[in-house]
Amino acid sequence: MLKSAIEVIKIGAKKKDIIKVRINSHLKAETEKLLSSMGLTYSDAITLFSKAIVNEGKIPFKLQSDPFYSTENQESLRKSINQLEDGTGKQHDLLDNDK
Repeated sequence: MLKSAIEVIKIGAKKKDIIKVRINSHLKAETEKLLSSMGLTYSDAITLFSKAIVNEGKIPFKLQSDPFYSTENQESLRKSINQLEDGTGKQHDLLDNDK
């Protein structure tokens, strides 16, 4: 009977791959802390994320760009930096400068 149980375990076992990811140390620590409070590991979270992608056929949340990195904003920032560097920029008080 023991032999049969071992065979079932071997048959039911699935091969697992290792995924290597680079992530900011602070973000990793904060994520691990939150996952731990939910009783999950990073591996559990990645597995859930992967299953959601497969089940939904897409990333399971809305992705949108940060307007800070838009071409228009980056050009505006470059222009402002150039003005400050060549002395033609104007200094303004902050709107909430009362602090």
